[in-house]
Amino acid sequence: MSFDPELVTTITFDSYSTLVDVDAAETALAERVDDPEPISKLWRARSLEYTFVANHVDAYQPFYEMNRDALQYALEAHGVDISADERDQILAVYHELDVFDDVRDGLERLRDAGYDCYVVSNGNPEMLESMVAHADIEAYIEATISADEVRTFKPDAELYRHAAARTGTPIDEIAHVTAGWFDVMGAQNAGMQGVWVDRKGTPWEPFDGEPALTVESFHELVEAVGQ
Repeated sequence: MSFDPELVTTITFDSYSTLVDVDAAETALAERVDDPEPISKLWRARSLEYTFVANHVDAYQPFYEMNRDALQYALEAHGVDISADERDQILAVYHELDVFDDVRDGLERLRDAGYDCYVVSNGNPEMLESMVAHADIEAYIEATISADEVRTFKPDAELYRHAAARTGTPIDEIAHVTAGWFDVMGAQNAGMQGVWVDRKGTPWEPFDGEPALTVESFHELVEAVGQ
């Protein structure tokens, strides 16, 4: 699939690692554990893995709870014993993640060009509300669309189809922008154009095709849609 900007009328965005930087969670860990990096990486990996499994074994729970379980596992796997209050303080960082430097300007330019912009995320509504407020991007976002609304996580096609219905846009007129490779695949499988935000110069997954478009920043995204 090649990217066709002339088809795009609506742009949807993933939240974590796309709009806001989840690596900040490692800072919260560093205040309480000696070696936060491996715990942080395992925490993030397990959090996503739990959502993948939940889609297939009917074990849905809101993403915040998935994240809580994943953090607990990562701590236990590394032999770290902290109190429940400390764990909850670490989890709370997801309500105050920093926005990437290119995001506000990119969203503003897209909005001014006439594109409706939405967030489509695994995060539950409370997480998304606080994320948008803390990132100060309310003026550029039409609405947030949560997996909690259909109780199904990415990359299940149901969530992307639900998002299209929520936006009132034919699914083939939506470009979905995300840093998650699996999210690109899910969006494209559902009929959207997938835009991969590769800020770290990582290789693409070697199966099932490629993104319709790969960008390193939101500035490149704006240029790609012709604005």
